[in-house]
Amino acid sequence: MDRTHPNYHNFIQILREELVPAMGCTEPIAIAYGAARARDILGREPETVKVEASGSIIKNVKSVIVPNTGGLKGIAAAAAAGIVAGRSDLILEVISQVSEAEKDAIRAFLDTHPIQVLPAPGDLIFDIIITLTAGADLVKLRISDYHTNITLVEKNGHVLLQGGEVTDDAADDGLIDRSCLSVESIVDFVNTMEVDDVRELVERQMEYNYAIAQEGMNNNWGANIGKVLKHHYGTHVQLRARYMAAAGSDARMSGCEMPVIIVSGSGNQGITATVPVMEYAKELKADHDTTVRAVTLSDLLTIHMKTGIGRLSAYCGAVCAGCGAGGAIAWLHGGGVREVSHTLVNALATVSGIVCDGAKPSCAAKIASAVDAGLLGYHMFQDGQQFRGGDGIVTKGVEATIHNVGRLGRVGMRETDREILRIMTGQTEEC
Repeated sequence: MDRTHPNYHNFIQILREELVPAMGCTEPIAIAYGAARARDILGREPETVKVEASGSIIKNVKSVIVPNTGGLKGIAAAAAAGIVAGRSDLILEVISQVSEAEKDAIRAFLDTHPIQVLPAPGDLIFDIIITLTAGADLVKLRISDYHTNITLVEKNGHVLLQGGEVTDDAADDGLIDRSCLSVESIVDFVNTMEVDDVRELVERQMEYNYAIAQEGMNNNWGANIGKVLKHHYGTHVQLRARYMAAAGSDARMSGCEMPVIIVSGSGNQGITATVPVMEYAKELKADHDTTVRAVTLSDLLTIHMKTGIGRLSAYCGAVCAGCGAGGAIAWLHGGGVREVSHTLVNALATVSGIVCDGAKPSCAAKIASAVDAGLLGYHMFQDGQQFRGGDGIVTKGVEATIHNVGRLGRVGMRETDREILRIMTGQTEEC
């Protein structure tokens, strides 16, 4: 793909939009970011706080530790952290610079201020509405569709900012249209791009995401899935790819105060798209620029597969990243469009049933399974084996299969998502 091709610059911009730093699981961090922005607009510490959140937000915040809070979990903790100690100019690193005194202040705020948490009105999958009051002053701020997309700011009845009508069909409004992505065009781009055009973005991703994987292996985080895998299965590159990615999630889901570079709005997906590819690049003695190309390929494949599903779903996003990593590993072994495509189809056919039941330590185990499926998908191709059109959700052609997966995650699993939320919040009835 020549630099003059319109898609070349679209792909660069997509990477700029997607590969951004975040500290902590991105859903509670989005709440903290919104709360910090609302506090800034209010101009003082609020007396009351109300957070209205869509079901998918509630699901993803419920069980994950909010970093720099001393181990607190949940929507109220995320909002309090943003209000007391957030720096809104740091966006998804909004609570990355919290002092010990401020950690105590966050707990004190929770003890002395009512924080009301309610379901958001309407049916948006990604929706956060934060209302702060102090005396006669009231600020309402809304984030919709993706983590930093502020669509409404209102103070004392005066609208300071308002976006267009927010609908799930217009998800990611304001971002580059992802319909320019295809497996063939992504492989072409990665093969021909000027590495310097993505170097800063992807090298930072490699540095951050590998560092948190090492932290997960070196210390005690979550269920220590990375360490369990290494202890029981060994250190072959196929295992390193799995356990290092899992270890990054071990740390991230349990409150590690290290930033990662996210992909498709998710730190877990960012880690999964990066770390296994880096392990294989080291094993194959690939040079640095080839490694950058491979990670870029993994990123763009992940984004392409996740686009049809949406930012949040009952479909585990780590599946897309594990499959994307498998495709990039096929490319590192000398593969082209054919090898990458077969790897993706084989892998998607294997693990597309993994559900997302929120952010929490078990995400690390799901990541290990997704990476394993990506590797199996490639090894199947090496041995002349494949899943064919008509095998379940597999349709002839990689793009048709990716389309089916998007439909499954976006439409087919809507009721699954609602039932998961009911289970997680104890709203179930025995049959």
